[in-house]
Amino acid sequence: MKTDRVKITLNGIKASLIMMLLLLCGTVFAQKTDTTKFSVRPKAKAVSRIPVIKGSVQTYRPSYNINSGSNNTDHGTKGKDGKTLNVLKIYPNPVVDQLNINLRLEKETSLSIKITDLLGNDIVTLANERIQHGEHTKTYNMPAKLNSGIYFLRIVAGGEPVIKRISVL
Repeated sequence: MKTDRVKITLNGIKASLIMMLLLLCGTVFAQKTDTTKFSVRPKAKAVSRIPVIKGSVQTYRPSYNINSGSNNTDHGTKGKDGKTLNVLKIYPNPVVDQLNINLRLEKETSLSIKITDLLGNDIVTLANERIQHGEHTKTYNMPAKLNSGIYFLRIVAGGEPVIKRISVL
C-alpha cells in the first residue's frame, strides 16, 4: 500500500506539474491580439530654428570691377564703347620683383597706377603721368617695403578706374 500511496502522490505531483506547465504555456506562449492602432494622419512639418527675415534688401554692388585670378584680361572696359582704358595683361602674377602692365589707351590722357591694400589704403604710387594713345607696356620694380600678401592694383586713366588683384611674394 505504501507503494501505491507513493505512486499516487507521484502521479498527483506529475499531474499538478503538467497542469502548471499547461497554464504557463497557455499564458506565455499564447498569441495575443494586436493592440497597436494605425492612423493615417500626416506628419507634422519640421519647424526650423533659423529665423526667417522677411523684407526686401537690395544686394550690394560695388561701383568698380575687381578682376582676379590668372586671367587678367578686362572685359568690362572696351575702347569700342567710348572708354579710354583697356588693361590687356598684368604679369607675372604672383609678383616677385618686377611688374609688367600691358594696356591700351584710346586717347591721350593722364595715367595713375597705385598699389592699395585690402582696406583700400594707398601703399605705393607706381605712376602718375600723361600718356599718348595706343598700346603700352609698362615695367615697374616692386618696392622692398611691400610685404608678401594680396594687394590691389588701381589703374586710373581719364577718370576710369580699373582694379586688379595681385599677389606679392
